[in-house]
Amino acid sequence: MLEVVLNKDPLTIMERDFQGLYSGKVGVSTIRGGQTAADRALSTLDITGYASSRSQVYPRNKRGASVLSPYIRHNILTLGEVYEAVRDAEFKDREKFRDELYWQEYARHLYARIGVKLFENLRFSANSFSKGDGWNRDMLCIDEVVSELETEGWLVNQSRMWLASHWTVRNERGWLHGQERMHRELLDGSRAANLLGWQWTVGSGTGKPYGFARWQVEKRAPGLCARCTLRSNCPIQEFPDEFPMRQLESDPILDHDPDLTRTTGPLRVEKSAEAEFVLLTIDSLGDNDPAMAANPHLPVIFIFNRKALVKMQLSSRRIAFYLQALVDLGSRRQLNVFIGEPYRFARDHRVAVTHAPVPSFNKFANLAEIHPYQWLRRPHSGSIRSFSSWRRQLAK
Repeated sequence: MLEVVLNKDPLTIMERDFQGLYSGKVGVSTIRGGQTAADRALSTLDITGYASSRSQVYPRNKRGASVLSPYIRHNILTLGEVYEAVRDAEFKDREKFRDELYWQEYARHLYARIGVKLFENLRFSANSFSKGDGWNRDMLCIDEVVSELETEGWLVNQSRMWLASHWTVRNERGWLHGQERMHRELLDGSRAANLLGWQWTVGSGTGKPYGFARWQVEKRAPGLCARCTLRSNCPIQEFPDEFPMRQLESDPILDHDPDLTRTTGPLRVEKSAEAEFVLLTIDSLGDNDPAMAANPHLPVIFIFNRKALVKMQLSSRRIAFYLQALVDLGSRRQLNVFIGEPYRFARDHRVAVTHAPVPSFNKFANLAEIHPYQWLRRPHSGSIRSFSSWRRQLAK
């Protein structure tokens, strides 16, 4: 394994140690990684007006989105912490904000139960595989949003829907390739949320695609169309024609979980030996990682998975976000960072790790300690066919 010597400049680290392991030019987002930055963002969180402004795209100073999702995705901030942080907000804003947190939890429950099946069309047929770039950057609305994706690694949900719809519904490119393109850039890139979001937008989860049209741009980004060179010949002037979708054969696992224990992970610490290291994963990078909090005396290890990085070619900004988080953590805990094979390290050493509800966690073997995942709501065995059916089951 290659040891990564941390310093405060992630660009230097990437140029030295990550050659061939990321895509695009080296750069960093203005959204900084780490517990310190996350705590600061949470302490200043104000969701006043969130219900009416969360979908605003431009100008940026009119946005109501919290920009906490990169920290939530990596459990630097848990969903539970953020949920409680808005308890004193106005009812309408609080309930809408918490509803969005529940969408994140729903995506995690869905992915934990069905795993790689989330890469398939869940309920209705949609264009999945055709290749090609689905974003026409001659359109200012697309160019501005893609530019923000590439420079900041973050977008409001509304513009993510624009890009997904334009890629597949308008330009008939495969949604799997589109979500992969977006996943490379997003600081909050999660297979669970990104796959679910693209499926919802292209209609493979609901049977009704989201139609991207000029009306949405003029409403959510006023003034943008007036500056576009295609303003008099707009390719999205009208809503796209609806097209019929074929309902697929139902997968029974959407209605009932046959192995809830596997989906949920351990409900209490499972210990088979005395741990000598805490091993962090990309799904749990916060100071309150359960395995790390339970073992304050142990050194902490984080290993960038070389094979995964070669395959995924994540953006440099996404890797820089991770490095910033690790540098920040290393100021408080004994931490060593490597590039190599985390699953081999776990086999060869006695490690304590926090469960992650993702298929790749099953590659770990011979773990000394497995600590429970920090769910907002514990998964149930009932229907997850839709967000609403999942919520009804939670209420029982």
